Amino acid sequence: MTKPLGITDTTFRDAHQSLMATRLRTEDMVPIAERMNAIGFHSMEVWGGATFDSATRFLGEDPWSRLRVFKKLMPDTPLQMLLRGQSLVGYRPYADDVVDSFVERSAENGIDIFRVFDALNDTMNLERAASAVKRSGKHLQITICYSVTEEGKMGGGIYNLKYYLQKVEELLQLGPDSICVKDMAGLLAPYDAFDLFTALRDLVDLPLQLHTHYTSGMASMTTIKAIEAGVDTVDTCLAPLALRTAQPAVEPLLTTLRGHDRDPKLPLEAILEVGDELETMLPKYKQYFDTRNSSVIDARVLSHQIPGGMTSNLVSQLQEADALERLPEVLEEIPKTRKDLGYPPLVTPMSQMVGSQSVTNVLMGRYSVINEQVKEYAYGLYGTPPTPMDPDVASKALAGYNRGESPITGRPPEWSQAELPLAMEAISGLSDDIDDGLIYALYPTTGETFLRIKHGHDPMPDDMKPPKPKPTAEATTNSEKPMASSNARKFNVHIDDEVIEVFVDPARETVGGVTQTSVIKETITPSRNTTPSPNATPSNTDVSVESPMPGLLLKYEVEEGQEIKAGEAVVVIEAMKMENSLPSPVSGTVKSLPFETGVKVARADILATITPNTA
Repeated sequence: MTKPLGITDTTFRDAHQSLMATRLRTEDMVPIAERMNAIGFHSMEVWGGATFDSATRFLGEDPWSRLRVFKKLMPDTPLQMLLRGQSLVGYRPYADDVVDSFVERSAENGIDIFRVFDALNDTMNLERAASAVKRSGKHLQITICYSVTEEGKMGGGIYNLKYYLQKVEELLQLGPDSICVKDMAGLLAPYDAFDLFTALRDLVDLPLQLHTHYTSGMASMTTIKAIEAGVDTVDTCLAPLALRTAQPAVEPLLTTLRGHDRDPKLPLEAILEVGDELETMLPKYKQYFDTRNSSVIDARVLSHQIPGGMTSNLVSQLQEADALERLPEVLEEIPKTRKDLGYPPLVTPMSQMVGSQSVTNVLMGRYSVINEQVKEYAYGLYGTPPTPMDPDVASKALAGYNRGESPITGRPPEWSQAELPLAMEAISGLSDDIDDGLIYALYPTTGETFLRIKHGHDPMPDDMKPPKPKPTAEATTNSEKPMASSNARKFNVHIDDEVIEVFVDPARETVGGVTQTSVIKETITPSRNTTPSPNATPSNTDVSVESPMPGLLLKYEVEEGQEIKAGEAVVVIEAMKMENSLPSPVSGTVKSLPFETGVKVARADILATITPNTA
């Protein structure tokens, strides 16, 4: 094969999602966007994945506006996004009307190539999004998620060559314009890549693409073997955001292929200059890099098979729960939970589902609390797992489940029930813009918070504002004086009638050889109602429902004064972007619900008090 290799750049999406928790702001990408446009990439992945959620949840940015800015600055390079099939850029399957509208608006706002995947490689979950992309006239890249089981390589009884070829044959019915193999954890070994792409090249006459991560250290070797097998395009990123859990760096690949018949012939010097500019602004995001393993390669991923982004989420969750020392137990639990759930590939939303349930299993006992998404998964709302769930876990997940205790097969009927009109009605006091409506439809709680900020109803919180630049050494009068990190938090200390502002900086600690930043734990009271309920203080006989972990209070399932039976749901909190329904430990009367919905809660916060029945 003598066709020059295509290069998709991921710097503006997956690279910073993998390395710095998707915190790279539009203002820091704009200065180099036009120069990236001039390089001649096959495409640039700039949107989708976690960037949509992170923009509204953490950065106070409108993701639709970001896309329009990119389209204006990079008109000559096809813009690409990552779409989670029926789950779009969220964490559950959405109704068909939301899928159709989201794809249509994404195309109109600037997306040219839609990389569409499903966490279970289930064709059912891809059909609606694929047909919407085809109607838009844009490029449909159907994606298969690469995974392995205990063997650690392609083979065994599930993820073998036959499995991938059969899956691709199924996916061809969707009418793709290209096929991508998505290796999210960096587990595709070089010779397995050669065998896989050789077989795919014989099977289909479509462009083939490889997306892999450097986590295990194999990515560069895997990329070369895929090139030798005839892959058409590979994903890379600029060196400052490459390697570790991101993609391979483009610069050494260009040098390796120089003079070869697959030479992409991209301008190396221009790329190096853009990389230098990118490097100069990264120090302001140091706090996100610092929460990661400092080594370039995580060889243990070959054993535990956990994607890097998932590991960082676990660390963050355990830090906030004051249980970071239990990380080794969680890493040991994840393969067990994954096996219980039928060996799903660890990619969004399955990675969050498995990770969140594993944390709950360690902190609260195995399956003593089952998150809502696992219940939905057991019911069949996420599709068919690669192999059946453990029957005992499935039975426990569906016991008393409100939709029914027997799993369904095929397309869930609720997908055909319109959700978008309800979303537009919910934000009618804020906006009538369809793009705003889609933000709310995808994330009702955090989406509404963002829309209130966007339209001037609430101020932007300090933690959403861009980080302030650090003082230079020249501006510091005492160079020996330790500087506060960007993690420092301000507190008011009240002494009689005087208020003194103090800053508390988190300490550093090492767990399992990984240096982490301790997180200051605090109970966050409701933002719109700080007056405690008169019933908030439990009596000696009342029973409390406590938050088992930090999270976001999504909704109460009961009202004050309501009678409730033991085991019935009281409150739903979101942790690791998964929902956890907390049951009442006793039968009785709901005495108090001290928090408002949409606020953050800390571990051990009392979310409700129940007065037990005396009979």
